Amino acid sequence: MKNETILITGCSSGIGRLTAKLFQERGWNVIATVRSNPEDDTELNALDKVLVTTLVVTKKDTIDAAVAAGIEHFGKIDVVLNNAGYGSYGLLEATPEHKMRMQYEVNVIGTMLVMQAIIPHFRKRGAGTIINISSMGGKITFPLGTFYHGSKFAVEGLSEALSFELSAIGVRVKLVEPGMMKTNFGGSSFDMTLDPTLTEYDDFVAGVTAAMAAGGEGAGDPIQVAETIWQAATDGTDQMRYVSGRDAEQIISARKAMDDPEYLAMIRSQMGL
Repeated sequence: MKNETILITGCSSGIGRLTAKLFQERGWNVIATVRSNPEDDTELNALDKVLVTTLVVTKKDTIDAAVAAGIEHFGKIDVVLNNAGYGSYGLLEATPEHKMRMQYEVNVIGTMLVMQAIIPHFRKRGAGTIINISSMGGKITFPLGTFYHGSKFAVEGLSEALSFELSAIGVRVKLVEPGMMKTNFGGSSFDMTLDPTLTEYDDFVAGVTAAMAAGGEGAGDPIQVAETIWQAATDGTDQMRYVSGRDAEQIISARKAMDDPEYLAMIRSQMGL
């Protein structure tokens, strides 16, 4: 492959950044997008064949500008990776409306706006690949994940449905479903909403948060996800879903093998509920 170009959202850290560097190392042109101050990213700006530019998935004008800048700079875009994401966890009773809306604005509406912006370019070329970062949390659920899991289930559904219409114009839609990875998702990209005055939930919250902390200790290396994205972008197949990480493989397989009561009982048991 020569002069292939990928546009990636959310390259400030984590999976997006690793993926940008991996594709650049393997000879691709990379449009690495960040939410602000792209000129300050000395590492990515120092790389050959990398254009660092602003893209905020909740602001359509920045999406359109990034797509246009990438096409102008490299001549075309072959792959778009919707990687930017946000995780809102917590009690439904305690969570304000603006946090609910933000979860869907970033993970769902933002993903659709990026796809809407690139589709005309792909349609004119009769080719292109869209890769959406879902999660094992788009196939299974954990307690306190009402908002996050809801958004990732939505990404799964919209991606699969969209694949039908885009196949008519030669465009593939793919999903990458990572497990827990050692990224910044637990930092600035993660938001937990609880309320200590709702004491009826105390035992439940304590059990879940302890289990989540323990699970995080075994998180995988995010380079695995970058490699999975590479496979999805380059294998030339119509495979739609790519699971990434041993924990994701295990729990998604278990979910498929269990009925609802069995799965829910397993999660309750693992979290001491």
